Amino acid sequence: MKEDKNKKTNKRSFYFQDYDHYIINKIKNEKLIINQDRVYLLFFVFFCLIFIFATKIFFISLKNLESKNYVKNYPVFQTIRNDILDRNGDPIARNVLVYHAGIKPNLIKDKKKFLIKIKLLYPELDYLTFENNLKKNKYFYLKKNISQDERNRLWSLGEKGLLFETTQTRIYPHKNLFSHVVGQIDLDNNGISGVEKYFDKNLKNAEGKSLNLSLDINLQYLIREELLQSISDFSAKGAASVLMDAKTGEILSLISLPDYNLNKRQEIKDKNFTNKITKGVFELGSIFKTFTIALAMENGLFSPNTVIKNIPDEIKCSKYTITEHDEMPGNLSLKQILVRSSNIGTIKVARKIGESKLRTFLEDLNLLNTIDFELDEIGSPLKFSWNKCKLETVSYGHGITTTPLQAVAAYASISSGNLVSPTLVKNKSFNLEKVRIVDSKTSKQINSILREVVTNNNGTASLAEVDGYYVGGKTGTANKNINGKYTNKKLTSFISVFPTIDPKYILLVLLDEPKAAPQLVYNYRGKQISGIKRNESGWNSAYAAGKIIEKIGPILAINKNDFHDNYVVKKSD
Repeated sequence: MKEDKNKKTNKRSFYFQDYDHYIINKIKNEKLIINQDRVYLLFFVFFCLIFIFATKIFFISLKNLESKNYVKNYPVFQTIRNDILDRNGDPIARNVLVYHAGIKPNLIKDKKKFLIKIKLLYPELDYLTFENNLKKNKYFYLKKNISQDERNRLWSLGEKGLLFETTQTRIYPHKNLFSHVVGQIDLDNNGISGVEKYFDKNLKNAEGKSLNLSLDINLQYLIREELLQSISDFSAKGAASVLMDAKTGEILSLISLPDYNLNKRQEIKDKNFTNKITKGVFELGSIFKTFTIALAMENGLFSPNTVIKNIPDEIKCSKYTITEHDEMPGNLSLKQILVRSSNIGTIKVARKIGESKLRTFLEDLNLLNTIDFELDEIGSPLKFSWNKCKLETVSYGHGITTTPLQAVAAYASISSGNLVSPTLVKNKSFNLEKVRIVDSKTSKQINSILREVVTNNNGTASLAEVDGYYVGGKTGTANKNINGKYTNKKLTSFISVFPTIDPKYILLVLLDEPKAAPQLVYNYRGKQISGIKRNESGWNSAYAAGKIIEKIGPILAINKNDFHDNYVVKKSD
């Protein structure tokens, strides 16, 4: 019996222990399953994070790829200012993508080593200032407006402290060439002068198109080179020129010297840099005689061959004595008065016309009021009273002021017969209604006389003759009025019309305070002469105009296919 009890006891003990073991194993298995679930969950979470980061890196890399293409093909980026183009579509002003290179000094590990690298790249840099900026540990700019190539060179240094900001800048690829026309913008992208200011809204219009000017880069360059040479030849203070289409008024070239580099963004205060063509207000002298003679023929008072007799050597007017610049015959035809540029002969014609008619004619030619033009830098002719001797002096260009641009437009109006308004915009006046200013007969007569000013042995502009281009024109020499007093300093000008048989172009050349040039060898009426010590317009401005027409004539002939065939005149003509 005892044994049986022990056996039962043993069974119970075995059963209890086995059950406990089972329970313990079961608990362990459940914990293992739970731990595995947690591992799977953590694995899933990490997998999701890795996937998210990988996706982010993928899209960032795509974005960087797009950025690289965006930099390389900058014309496709959205500019904040539209292009300015010349009449042939070549750029005069354009926005380009650039970078500002900034530095965070606290991210530069070895500043001494970094300074050496920068010295190798930029030998001209102010290193004392640069080193001080590094020590201050504040963000500063190394250089602004750098190109993509320069950015790449800096980036290759491998410095985390070098940062690059993307921006745009306005560039003027021709530097000085259009400084007095195009103007400048400020740091806030606003036009502050020239075309940039006048067309500011159009140029900032995101949906706007490029602005096509009437100017021609090639003509501008060639004329500027000749003007610079003229300043050198005649030791002049400055020079200016404007070339206009005689039919449309489109300005093909406009230059005023001295000029300045538009890319330097400098403030110009010196009055010598004033735009002499549009802003300068001058007495232009004898070029006004053309208006007087044209009006006399238009009113039927004289024909070109009408002789004005008994012209004195001098004439009294109030307290003033008016004389001729050179000795003149006592009798001159109307044509000869203009060809020889007779002061007193012109006065006699003006007195026949009368003050009222002359004044009205000058007003109709827009010579007495402020002209409408696509620049804010526009001068206004000085007001004066028509009393005492004003009729007499105005008739030959003394005591009356205007801008050279207005004078050129007036010549275009008379030579074509229709009122011409100057413009800097291509095809602006294409469909404008024509306003007759003088009869076509008067235009032909005046153009013929202007031709003789160049070709006649008594003419004042023989040096403007260029074989094959049928050049005509009128000289003007005036003493400069400074602070209300006339001085011995001269302003000379020559307005040329060519070809005079059917005028296509008007060219004005102006020289400020030119000196005599005895060192020059002139081709004067077929003879080579030198040692000339005169400094009137016929010996400088007309000479410069001839040189310019000789250079630009082939370009104009290319643009006008019929020019050579119809207007090249043989010497026998």
